[in-house]
Amino acid sequence: MLACPFCGANETDRFDLDGHRFLVFQCSFSPEVDPALSDEALARHLIEVYREGGGPAYFRTMCDRLHVYVTKGAGARRLGAPSTEPGHDA
Repeated sequence: MLACPFCGANETDRFDLDGHRFLVFQCSFSPEVDPALSDEALARHLIEVYREGGGPAYFRTMCDRLHVYVTKGAGARRLGAPSTEPGHDA
């Protein structure tokens, strides 16, 4: 069982979707990973890419993406906001 590289929460699920593998941790961190990696390689990958290579920048990027999704993207339209994307009727 793997642990979240940020808070140490345990892995709760692992699933494959359209050729992509996702890990889910108790804290809701859910990175996409290479399905060919062993658990040992995955543990190193999570630390290198997310904790050491990403840190706060990773979360800022994810927050920015979520903000755009909810305020201007498909999430906003589902919530009743008019589209701001080119080619879509407002």
